[in-house]
Amino acid sequence: MFLRKHVGFLGALILAALLLGTTSAAAQDVGKKIKIGVVYDYSGPLAAGGSELHALGTKIMIDYFNKNGGIEGYQIEPIYADAQSKPEVAINEAMRLIEQEKVDILLGFFSSAQCVPIAARVDQVKKFMWITTCISSAVLENRHLKYVFRAQPSGRQFGLASTGFVAAYSQEKFGKAPNGLRIAIIHEDGAYGVDVSRGVEEGAKQAGFNIVVNEGYSATAPDLSSLVIKLKRERPDVVFHTGYNPDITLFLRQAREMGLRFSALIGHGAGYGVYDKLKEGLGSDVNYFFNVDPISIWLTSEKALKPGLPEIIKVVGEEYTKARPGTVIKSAHVGMAASNTYVLLTEVLPRAIKKYGGFDADALRKAALELDLPEGGTMLGFGVKFADEETIASGQNERAFPVIIQYIDDKSYVVWPKSMQAREPVLPLPASSPYAKR
Repeated sequence: MFLRKHVGFLGALILAALLLGTTSAAAQDVGKKIKIGVVYDYSGPLAAGGSELHALGTKIMIDYFNKNGGIEGYQIEPIYADAQSKPEVAINEAMRLIEQEKVDILLGFFSSAQCVPIAARVDQVKKFMWITTCISSAVLENRHLKYVFRAQPSGRQFGLASTGFVAAYSQEKFGKAPNGLRIAIIHEDGAYGVDVSRGVEEGAKQAGFNIVVNEGYSATAPDLSSLVIKLKRERPDVVFHTGYNPDITLFLRQAREMGLRFSALIGHGAGYGVYDKLKEGLGSDVNYFFNVDPISIWLTSEKALKPGLPEIIKVVGEEYTKARPGTVIKSAHVGMAASNTYVLLTEVLPRAIKKYGGFDADALRKAALELDLPEGGTMLGFGVKFADEETIASGQNERAFPVIIQYIDDKSYVVWPKSMQAREPVLPLPASSPYAKR
């Protein structure tokens, strides 16, 4: 009798211990989190220039994964921070997230002027930084950073793409050999504008263009009339413009009012990637302008993408429409951030957890360097392979590339490269444009 009671008591203890262990494990699973600090500009001029839309794309992806079980049993705990369109605020917020909020990863960053100093600080304290947006080559070039990775193409690539496009159509569309084409390079004078303009200048010299203006300006300048006067005097055929907004709207309004004429205008991302904002400020004047950016995920060929990606693109589009009802053209900005965030959450984090035992900076770095996605492996159509520390730009995605789209009658079409072309570009500007040469 005693033995039976003793065994029964022991059995009850074991059962209780097992139940307690199960309950504790379940509680632990529920509490498993990956803290990600998300930094974008939710206020200030950069917000309307595209940063808010990148923030939306990132949030859509994080919410999607949290609703569908998280990452390898972990829920994502995003902590959103507003850089306020100011580099010093962005730096302070990034360090606050690391030191006070104890985030595991920093993600986002729209402005190159913010990215350049932040990347160095984050790498110094050995935290992992995943850049969804900012494109300046100066962020990574010749810095040999270990823990900073960018899935985006670089600013230099933007400049080379736009000049290569114009060179290819110089004789056919403008009736001039490249050395007879007069071009103007204008840009905001921050890290972003300077880097892209250098790429434009490099490409222009390779093509043999006649550069008649090459000038920067402050993105916060209240008046750009002196720049317009200079352009009027030099009569460029093509204007290559790198800016945010409202500086883009200010420039184009003053150009129209002062009678500046040209045959084509090519913008480079940022404000030129937010069609609704352009149209709000300029109306139908934006018709036939070009923009250089990674392709909009809504313009990629489903057949060329990895299976499963078209379904994710549909989810992003539906959530975008809910968040921004009435959108005329879905901005490439939302898709860019969504795609680049998706790569982190589906390729880098799971590999770090499963293969390297967690998501500290070294585990994430190893997982990122092993990533080898072929063309079509992302929603943006390009693949992913990061350069290592021995290269000029360690952490740069060497398989990323931009495309050129043209806005025509409230739609956007890929016009370059020819391998992805949806239609022939309309060149030069038709007589219906207020900027067309008369």
